[in-house]
Amino acid sequence: MNDLTSPAETLRTALAGLLDGLPPRQAAGAVERLIASYRGSTPTDAPILRDRADVAAYAAYRMPATFEAVRSALEAFADAAPGWVPAGHVDVGGGTGAATWAVSATWDGTRPVTVLDWAEPALALGREIAAANPALTDARWQRARIGAALSLDETDLVTVSYVLGELTESDRAAVVDAAAAAAQAVVVVEPGTPDGYARVLAARDRLVAAGFHVAAPCPHSASCPIAPGTDWCHFSARVSRSSLHRQVKGGSLAYEDEKFSYVAATRFPVTPAPARVVRRPQIRKGQVLLDLCESDEQLRRRTVTKRHGDLYRAARDAGWGDAWPPEGAAS
Repeated sequence: MNDLTSPAETLRTALAGLLDGLPPRQAAGAVERLIASYRGSTPTDAPILRDRADVAAYAAYRMPATFEAVRSALEAFADAAPGWVPAGHVDVGGGTGAATWAVSATWDGTRPVTVLDWAEPALALGREIAAANPALTDARWQRARIGAALSLDETDLVTVSYVLGELTESDRAAVVDAAAAAAQAVVVVEPGTPDGYARVLAARDRLVAAGFHVAAPCPHSASCPIAPGTDWCHFSARVSRSSLHRQVKGGSLAYEDEKFSYVAATRFPVTPAPARVVRRPQIRKGQVLLDLCESDEQLRRRTVTKRHGDLYRAARDAGWGDAWPPEGAAS
């Protein structure tokens, strides 16, 4: 696996160059307008990113967060499928290609990569940014309508990140079905909101119905144990904030936490985590409280105390979204 800091740093440098010559106020204004558009109702055939200025501002603002979220999902997937390396990757609705960067950060080597999107300015800018990443030198950037008419060639891995929310319900189903028909593994990532989780859950159900095994985050392929409407499954990835982030959102923190929901599923056998930490662990004097989704399809709170020895030390280091128990930790 690559040095996981290097692709992120390379991406940040490439994105910073996009804003050269673009007045900060104009960049911030474009981002604020685009955020408002994305929160609204978007027809499937109407790209929101209209020109290079739009794409440059939004890519500089959003691409690092998308990269970190997808990379976190792929890391959990890779842990469940040790030794498996995708021989090819198709990024559906990939825009400027954040997921392709995440794949190259997760698995060494080069592979055929195709990015499909309906917005030509996003594809053009993605190709420009990808010149900084040797693993993406030969990637294809192809315009395609993402919806019922989508047809995919066979490949090992299909990613669908931050795109289902832009589609109608029927188009979402068609995209997931197309991915399932083409790929050995499918990874879907959406914002970590109740609506984003609902879209991921619907995709998960379709993938399981198509014969896929859930690799992550769930420790099983059965129904989600969360009662509908009571909660939602999501995780968090830390993202370094640029000056554009601080200008748009205010505040002075050097980072922010990107909340996301995801599912990774495969046609081949995998070894999912025995359990998954689904809330931020609560560290108290002499004990750690872990909220877990477990392999018997139940949500449970486990208390790990000092008398558990190595397991207690592991619990103190455990993070939201981690597999539990860590490999090698005595239970």
